[in-house]
Amino acid sequence: MTVLVTGGAGFIGSNFVLDRLARSSETVVNLDNLTYAGNLDNLASLQGNPGHVFVHGDLCDRPLLDRLFAQHRPRAVIHFAAESHVDRSIHGPEDFIQTNIVGTFRLLEAARAHWDGLDARQKADFRFLHVSTDEVYGTLTPQDPPFAETNPHLPNSPYSASKAASDHLVRAWHHTYGLPVLTTNCSNNYGPYQFPEKLIPLVIVNALAGKPLPIYGDGLQVRDWLYVGDHCQAIERVLEAGTPGETYNIGGWNEMSNLRIVATICGLLDELRPRASGGGYADQITYVADRPGHDRRYAIDARKIQRELGWTPAETFETGIRKTVAWYLQHPEWVARIQQGGYRDWIQRHYGEASAGEASA
Repeated sequence: MTVLVTGGAGFIGSNFVLDRLARSSETVVNLDNLTYAGNLDNLASLQGNPGHVFVHGDLCDRPLLDRLFAQHRPRAVIHFAAESHVDRSIHGPEDFIQTNIVGTFRLLEAARAHWDGLDARQKADFRFLHVSTDEVYGTLTPQDPPFAETNPHLPNSPYSASKAASDHLVRAWHHTYGLPVLTTNCSNNYGPYQFPEKLIPLVIVNALAGKPLPIYGDGLQVRDWLYVGDHCQAIERVLEAGTPGETYNIGGWNEMSNLRIVATICGLLDELRPRASGGGYADQITYVADRPGHDRRYAIDARKIQRELGWTPAETFETGIRKTVAWYLQHPEWVARIQQGGYRDWIQRHYGEASAGEASA
């Protein structure tokens, strides 16, 4: 038995692949284009594991997708691959349109062609799980209830618009063609292996380097925070028991402001890695101009997945953020390779230059 994971060298995808292979004997075929945030260092512990087949290739490459489906005949697709940073989407939206919309379309079509060729039992068992974001719902005021699955899509950035479009494609392929799809919309993830352009790892890395800790605007933008390990377990549960055609919101029930997040990280670093010069890391906090169209609040209502599938997060924010800070303190070499671009050399040493070759990672 095989599952196809797209974007499995990225932050959430690599955590999912590592967790799945630790718990299951199913082969994972891992397709990733290794753009700037795709990092095989995340999967170094799987080197030589025959249950992990890494494929370096482009989600938009339909012939490659067809070959992977024909060769490996997966029983499920878990689709993580996406361009995912709001700031970069503002300055360069085209990559987001290409990967998140065109790439999802081509993956859906390849999956549909594969599914059409299955026998009745295999067709009933097949699943296409699309991993999306709460940002497709737009923004909330402080008085609004959290986003439910029934909220309309009202995206406000090029990134969230591209993800909203991909959500609609997935839904349409179910209603038009019968493809058994599942969609999850998650809140802000944090945890090990997160590329340090996102708030939590950026603050940790900058704090340790003695650099400013930038906070947009007044820092009172609110997000719901979800530990990546909890997210992976929720995806497993949706894959196992979710109803085809349904959407499940996945959240951590941890709403807090960016300013509080930064202060919490500074406090943990003060405890776990005190500054040699004395003083607290909070001294490095710097306020910068707010970004265009910055959504004020996101929050996820995760009662449906709890009610229907029995999932609840295992981590509080306090336990999850402590694990996260400790992980970054324990893995300075991972951060250093990203900052120096050294992991590109690692890829070439281990896998050569082939753009669509396969290797066990």
